[in-house]
Amino acid sequence: MDLGLKGKRAAVAAGTAGLGLGSARALVAEGVRVAVCGRERARAEAAAAELGELAVPLVADVGTAEGGAGFVAAATEALGGLDILVTNAGGPPPGNFTTTDVDLYAGALDLNLLSVVGMCKAAVPAMQRQGWGRVVAITSLAVRQPMANLILSNTARAGATAFLKTLAREVAKDGVTVNSVQPGIHATDRIKQLYGDSADGAALGIPAGFIGDADDFGAVVAFLCSEQAKFVTGSHVPVDGGAYGGLL
Repeated sequence: MDLGLKGKRAAVAAGTAGLGLGSARALVAEGVRVAVCGRERARAEAAAAELGELAVPLVADVGTAEGGAGFVAAATEALGGLDILVTNAGGPPPGNFTTTDVDLYAGALDLNLLSVVGMCKAAVPAMQRQGWGRVVAITSLAVRQPMANLILSNTARAGATAFLKTLAREVAKDGVTVNSVQPGIHATDRIKQLYGDSADGAALGIPAGFIGDADDFGAVVAFLCSEQAKFVTGSHVPVDGGAYGGLL
């Protein structure tokens, strides 16, 4: 299927590895020019080299609102404009209510909530003016079903989801869609940190019986950016192999 994205310009935050890189790879395959960022120049350049001539490497730390906005500004300058924004960032440290100090919540909110707000504030007004735009946020299945020992991520990403839903309703009339994709357990460095190299899908409660693939995840992100998805906005799509057990 041709997603109608050839020639579009995208900023993919934290796009040097994992789900961000999978999303960037899927967009490049559709002919999108993509700016990817990482905190280390060598890593950003390596990712861009892997993605090919349509990719631009940028050095940015998207762990705060200011850092996220700075990345969007740099991507807009490098690409000559912006049509697509994929927000993404790493996760805060694990912990539960008892083990997590109150002081740690501010950093988690910066990383997984305010960074999203900063990127959207920097990107969406121009999308509104041009009458076309796509925002896809990579969040977490923990928004629907809080995960044990991840209280900081559960809290911050739930806030980001409320922000994205509100934004979607405000800008829909301007041709801008805003959605999020909620990954379950995928084969990324983050999952290795949490569960180890020998994590087994069935043992982790995934009905599909296997751990997700970043490229398959990226294909979902690319579809939400597509022309065919223009009537999909304010949605939060779980990509989890059936792990979420709720009806809604």
